[in-house]
Amino acid sequence: MYRSHTCGELNIADINKEVTLSGWVQTVRKFGSITFVDLRDRYGITQLLFGERLNEQLDQTPLGREFVLQVNGVVAERSNKNKNIATGEIELDVHSFKVLNKSAVPPFTIQDETDGGDDLRMKYRYLDLRRNPVKRNIELRYAVSRSVRNYMHENNFMDIETPFLIKSTPEGARDFVVPSRMNEGQFYALPQSPQTFKQLLMISGYDRYYQIVKCFRDEDLRADRQPEFTQIDCEMSFVEQEDILQMFEGLVRRVFKDVKQIDYSEIIERISWEEAMWQYGNDKPDIRFGMKIANLKFPQHSFPTKKEQSEIFDGVDFKVFKEAETVVAITVPDAAEYSRKQIDELTEWVKRPQIGMMGLVNIKYNKDGSLRSSIDKFFSEEKLKAMAAVAGAKAGDLILILAGKEERTRKAMSELRLEMGKRLGFRKDNEYKLLWVLDFPLFEYAEEENRWVARHHPFTSPKPDDIATMINNNPKIEHPEKYLEHPYANIKANAYDMVLNGNEIGGGSIRIFQKELQQKMFAALGMSDEEAKEKFGFLLGAFEFGAPPHGGLAFGFDRLCALLGGSESIRDFIAFPKNNSGRDVMIDAPSAIDQKQLDELQLSIN
Repeated sequence: MYRSHTCGELNIADINKEVTLSGWVQTVRKFGSITFVDLRDRYGITQLLFGERLNEQLDQTPLGREFVLQVNGVVAERSNKNKNIATGEIELDVHSFKVLNKSAVPPFTIQDETDGGDDLRMKYRYLDLRRNPVKRNIELRYAVSRSVRNYMHENNFMDIETPFLIKSTPEGARDFVVPSRMNEGQFYALPQSPQTFKQLLMISGYDRYYQIVKCFRDEDLRADRQPEFTQIDCEMSFVEQEDILQMFEGLVRRVFKDVKQIDYSEIIERISWEEAMWQYGNDKPDIRFGMKIANLKFPQHSFPTKKEQSEIFDGVDFKVFKEAETVVAITVPDAAEYSRKQIDELTEWVKRPQIGMMGLVNIKYNKDGSLRSSIDKFFSEEKLKAMAAVAGAKAGDLILILAGKEERTRKAMSELRLEMGKRLGFRKDNEYKLLWVLDFPLFEYAEEENRWVARHHPFTSPKPDDIATMINNNPKIEHPEKYLEHPYANIKANAYDMVLNGNEIGGGSIRIFQKELQQKMFAALGMSDEEAKEKFGFLLGAFEFGAPPHGGLAFGFDRLCALLGGSESIRDFIAFPKNNSGRDVMIDAPSAIDQKQLDELQLSIN
């Protein structure tokens, strides 16, 4: 028996008990004729006391950090108690010990605050995983997984595996492909999601399916992306949108309760995609704070249902606003006393290449009711007050205004809003706000290709009221400059995204389940009948055998874990992640394969 207890288990109730522990040496502290050693395992740390007899033995065979050690001894009360650890009231008076394995000097200190950089820690990830912060992340990931599985089981979902070697049907991100040795010149693809398989499971009668499943996308990486990532993939039959929203609100509330001990009982707000874009500048808004975007000048063509045009700038010869497609503002509460230096810093911030604006206009609504602005010579106080009214400002507030091309300006204001929320402490790590974003456009217009593309994926159903529009109209765009006037521009998707603190954590839709409508969707995306049959003939064929109405949702499991753990990077919550170049620097992958393997696969590399 290597151990009778773990290193995080013993306490004052175990005094005088003889025990055996095994673990890794965290620290060694020698004080004259005695030595203290902190022994660590997954569960915690126990202090070991080596008395005079064993201390002489340690002089002959010194212990080093990360040595694997087995000790036998008696639990004793510590004289200098440590209230910061669970075992801090006791120590083990060691009677005998055995070095199970020695360790080389670690390349970085295996402590909470380490001296190892990212690249070094990724190269020795198996050592990095010993550190408490990383261990806590992996434990949180497991806790989320356990909570999800319990909830899904209680609600009659079945965990059903789907294949990893499938057919390549690239729609959006690039596929990872796998050559087939037995089928010369042909390739499998790794799934970007189990989308078509879960729909086939609905047709098969398994009306509640889920997986916590690996997915693969060959795309450029950033903090919240990995080439292989994990989804909580779910699908239900005989449901409408409200059934889906209710079911998965329940799942997220359960995870909050089980993992964070938070009783998230408040109603989850719902807004349309259009409202999100108008009020926040993006489709995954952070609603932990206000500062909604005020639209001082509406663009001529951005949102088909928005036609009004502001009159604030009538009669004002200010070129920046006059020539801009759109002018937007946010009101920063109680910030009218911002200094010139602070305003200049914000101006430089919006001029950065990643934001891309030419400048920033400000209006200070002073506490005495007066207004001062960087555009005073162009605007009367009456006009400034009109802008302040549209922006919802009050005395003591600061109004920040951006103007320019619609898409860039709205995105820049969204980023500025988030930056101000961060600077003012409104984006609190310990506060969580969930949101549903609904009624997305079904299509986007790809200008360079002059065709429609699916905003979600080609299996998303239109809203019920828009199905006739889709069936009865030709998707071809005869006049690209007037694409917003095409009936397809107004079709809404029966789709929904769940947002947490400004991050999309899940998304899904009610699916198309009739063959005619699915064929119409493929045609709208520019697929010929032959191409649709080649890529998705199996699904179209399945629709002929009694496909039920169905829909589902997939959560980004890694991202959900990261947000619950207070991190912006999903990499911190994956045991063996890739770096930003898609490499596993620990095992040095991807790597070349030898000529024999290439020959077996009938592949040549130029």
